Amino acid sequence: MRAGLILLCFAYVLSQFFRAFLAVLSGPLARDVGATPDDLATASGLMFVTFAAMQLPVGWALDRIGPRRTASALLLLGGGGGAALFAMAVSPLHINLAMVLIGAGCAPVLMSSYYIFARQFSVARFATLAAVMLGVGSFGNLVASYPMAWAAETIGWRAALWGLAAVSVAASLGILALVRDPEAVAGDTRGSLLDLLRMPVVWAILPLMFVAYAPAAGLRGLWAGPYLRDIFGLDTVQVGQATLVMGMAMIAGTFAYGPLDRVFKSRKWVIFTGNVICAVALMTLMLWPERSLGLSIALLAVVGLAGSTYPVLIAHGRAFFPAHLAGRGVTLLNLFGIGGAGVAQFASGPLFASAATGGAVAGYKALFALFTFALVIGLVIYLFSRDSME
Repeated sequence: MRAGLILLCFAYVLSQFFRAFLAVLSGPLARDVGATPDDLATASGLMFVTFAAMQLPVGWALDRIGPRRTASALLLLGGGGGAALFAMAVSPLHINLAMVLIGAGCAPVLMSSYYIFARQFSVARFATLAAVMLGVGSFGNLVASYPMAWAAETIGWRAALWGLAAVSVAASLGILALVRDPEAVAGDTRGSLLDLLRMPVVWAILPLMFVAYAPAAGLRGLWAGPYLRDIFGLDTVQVGQATLVMGMAMIAGTFAYGPLDRVFKSRKWVIFTGNVICAVALMTLMLWPERSLGLSIALLAVVGLAGSTYPVLIAHGRAFFPAHLAGRGVTLLNLFGIGGAGVAQFASGPLFASAATGGAVAGYKALFALFTFALVIGLVIYLFSRDSME
């Protein structure tokens, strides 16, 4: 099982890469394919929405079929096929279709490992294990920053995507060979998604789950590149270096959050405090988006660091789910987390285009306002949640 989890972790590195690589390719894709920032926002949104929509069938498959076949089949067809289609893209439509395939291919990877954690480890250890998996996988964020920018400048982005297609296929075959499914839950208990939705305790968590991941995903995955290029004049390699800082902050934040629930004996207040700090950083970017390059990079890093509460939010909800609904439970939470990021990307493109008629600064002020106020609303509702460590 250890080798299987290592492979799932490697596959999650690929998943994180595919969420973030568009930010550094905005320049080359505009030149070679004619893709505007609005086009790339749509493509990114399609990836996240497809990823989210797949969570319901993935949750069913994890509980009924198991993580081995679920993850390997989708990563082979979606991850490998999507990367290959992207490498051949000649229009924004091809990029959209490729990102839909990639979203489907990456959808089961993290949830397969979380399913194994939920079934084979204690609830108390889940947050730490989830954070370690997310933190190691988040190195894909780093590969999608400066290294991807360097590859685009040296061997070309098409060659890089062909290489990623081959790596995705190899990872999928490795998962099929090495991952071992947990034993089936004893008894005839089945249950359904409706059983989860009948739990009032979950409804105070889902709104924050919907908005908490969106700022870091949206900025690191797409908007940081156009923002730093339009406001401060950075080139592709410089954007890669700047987004590398944000990616490193996201990894550090993910590892830091893992044990904090046990240190402070609370998941709720660790999550709440971190997202308040993230909201303050976003509000500062909203008020002064053009103040200085150093300040903007630092604030983007704070958003990445403080906003990395995803694994603790998953652990918060997971604590209330029965064993026979573990797969559907964690994928329901993931549906809201990834779905929220996708909705934010869809909303961000038209919002920016409309506000930017008053200049690029006005466009980015509107963009940061969207992330700020959505997060504040989620935090207010989350105040009514029950701490799963009480």
